[in-house]
Amino acid sequence: MSEAERRRVVVGVSGSLGSLAALHRGAFEAHRRGVGLLAVGAWEPPRGALAHPSSMLTPPMAEFRQLADERLRTALDSAFGLAGPGVPLRVVAVWDRPGRALVRAADRAGDLLVIGAGRRGRVRRALFPSVARYCLAHAACPVLAVPRSPLHRELAAVRRRVSLRLPLNAGELTDDRP
Repeated sequence: MSEAERRRVVVGVSGSLGSLAALHRGAFEAHRRGVGLLAVGAWEPPRGALAHPSSMLTPPMAEFRQLADERLRTALDSAFGLAGPGVPLRVVAVWDRPGRALVRAADRAGDLLVIGAGRRGRVRRALFPSVARYCLAHAACPVLAVPRSPLHRELAAVRRRVSLRLPLNAGELTDDRP
């Protein structure tokens, strides 16, 4: 196996804006290094699906897997469109917790693990463990944590206004502000 085949850029993909930014940065890094891009989407069955093994109904694992594959493909289409990333791309959907799946996928010394990172509120931090922190603590290769886009805050403010049915001045969203 040549040096280029041993090295690769591994990117965590969830479909969030942060993971889309990580995909773009991962494609850039793969192109710059002359290596392939491995897009990893981690999935788990809904909580409680496996809680009762004596249940008469078995969870539809094939459907869960298919939904994870579709979510991963949709994220890749959103990020790159029909043109693709411009580097060799391999796509994997893994049944595991996101942090653990990414650390296991980026198991080579020459890998670069690219993840989306950003600020999270207290509630999200308490309920959901940070994938970025897990990867930074456990990865055997370098980890590149891509911060949120500056436009993320503006988009979140627009979503809040829309969900609360508050008036929204579309003129504030354009570059031609007075």
